[in-house]
Amino acid sequence: MSNYRLKVSASKKQFPLKPFPLTSTIWGILLISGVVNVLGLISPLFMLQVYDRVLASGSVPTLVGLVVLAGGLYAFQCLLDILRARVLLRIGERFDGQFSGRVHDAIVRLPLSTRMPGDGLQPLRDLDNVRGFLGGNGPTAFFDLPWMLFYLSICFLFHFWIGMTALVGAIVLISLTLLTNGLSQRPIRDTVAHNMVRNGLLEAARRNAEVVQALGLGKRIAARWHKANAKYLAANRKAGDVAGGLGGISKSLRVMLQSAILAIGAYLVIRQEATAGVMIASSIMMGRALAPVDLAISSWKPFLMARQSWARLEDLLAKISETAPVMPMPAPERELRVEGVTIVPPGERKPTVTGLAFAVQAGTALGVIGASGSGKSTLSRAIVGAWAPAAGKVRIDSASLDQWDREALGRHVGYLPQGVELFDGTIAENIARFEDNPDPEAIVAAAKAAGTHELILRFEHGYETPIGEAGSALSAGQRQRIGLARALYRDPFLVVLDEPNANLDAEGEAAVVEAIASVRERRGVAVVVAHRPSAIRAVDYVLMMEGGRQRAFGPRDEVLPKVLKAAAMAPGAGVKATGSTQDNVRECADMEDPDVRHRSEQ
Repeated sequence: MSNYRLKVSASKKQFPLKPFPLTSTIWGILLISGVVNVLGLISPLFMLQVYDRVLASGSVPTLVGLVVLAGGLYAFQCLLDILRARVLLRIGERFDGQFSGRVHDAIVRLPLSTRMPGDGLQPLRDLDNVRGFLGGNGPTAFFDLPWMLFYLSICFLFHFWIGMTALVGAIVLISLTLLTNGLSQRPIRDTVAHNMVRNGLLEAARRNAEVVQALGLGKRIAARWHKANAKYLAANRKAGDVAGGLGGISKSLRVMLQSAILAIGAYLVIRQEATAGVMIASSIMMGRALAPVDLAISSWKPFLMARQSWARLEDLLAKISETAPVMPMPAPERELRVEGVTIVPPGERKPTVTGLAFAVQAGTALGVIGASGSGKSTLSRAIVGAWAPAAGKVRIDSASLDQWDREALGRHVGYLPQGVELFDGTIAENIARFEDNPDPEAIVAAAKAAGTHELILRFEHGYETPIGEAGSALSAGQRQRIGLARALYRDPFLVVLDEPNANLDAEGEAAVVEAIASVRERRGVAVVVAHRPSAIRAVDYVLMMEGGRQRAFGPRDEVLPKVLKAAAMAPGAGVKATGSTQDNVRECADMEDPDVRHRSEQ
């Protein structure tokens, strides 16, 4: 499905989906299936012997011997059926184990490369579909289908017309199977597509439950979901009608064929061309021969869903490059450099940031200012490597971000996004970035650096307080300060803060200013995106952005007066367009030294 196909640069190394290596296991299942199908002769041969030998001779010992022999063989057949089912279940688990990591990686990286589909978890559901089919009864039918010829041959050995009746029945049922395949593909594909849409709508409503409740959107949102759900149910009903209708026809045909073969057998017995045992045995034999076809028809919908899911997974994973191993880099210590960076947001074609170029040395802080929509947050995402630039490079100590191992680089980067997202877990786990065996002293140090330590201690369970999904148990300001502590954990070299004081009170703003100062003191690099002037007061350099372009860059005390003067001299329309920027710069200038303010007024 094209909704979540990724476009990856041709320069990146591709890792197509490799075949599922189960050759020895498949041969083992084929062997087990062969033995099971040979043992399928127990019932017809038992009936043949009972009718033609036991009843004719009246020998009870013969009957007892046949019963004991048949019982032992039935037990062995049962054991093999259980073994085959257990092996198939483990094949499904092995498939999941081989691809679940890559599917998880694809789901996480999907929003960074393309627009999210209606249901971002569809690849996981596709994985479940394939695993469920591999571990279910569906494959059993396909392993048993080749043995249909074996049973048909025995029917011909009983009598030519018995064999012809069974052959005609097999041809009819196989035709039904092919018809099921042709009629089911599109309805099942439509079912999956509509299911993705309805799941996406429901997930969006769940994430925005507060807005839905506050604005009274419940009925309208529910109406949209019910409309999507009705389309899903219609597509699912169509697919179910096809599978269920043809499945019902196949079952009826099987019963009719068994009756027909009994009738033909009776006719042959009357004409003394067959025995009563052959008549009963041939009926059981034909039922055994046609059983795999009937099972295949009933399993066709799961089979088609699994096949379509596999095709989507193959298409998705083949287009996502696996992370190739890279040589470890030394810890950064010199600078952050942005070289001619152009950024195109995921799923878009037009760049929103173009031609940015600047460098920030260790021990300094950069403030990024500009009107809303000027590209500040886009730049912050590119600096931390969340979005890959369409052109240009972001370098840390001369090494571009794509030359770093992501996990290794993450230890040297602190990032506080504009919309702070925390994970279900404790406060300590979130600050420590869910690190294995984290250092409690480092957690407390990060919390203190963010001015959050005392706030955390006011919770009943302190650092062990569960915060719920996405930090739902916390206020926006509390999430902001815990997110800041996470960004400062283990003193990363590069700290990028996007609107760090957006939800903070005066105490929180002071903590942000102190955190920026602490990054500078320990020879790190801080990049602060801000509208409010308190954070700009703590930086050394200022980058002014407008319309996705770099308008000014340099020392704070030089850039702010120039930007303010240029904004004041702009025509009326221009002043109106950049009014928020003017206000921001004026506030920043008002908080500076008197001589800086004097220069700006001149």
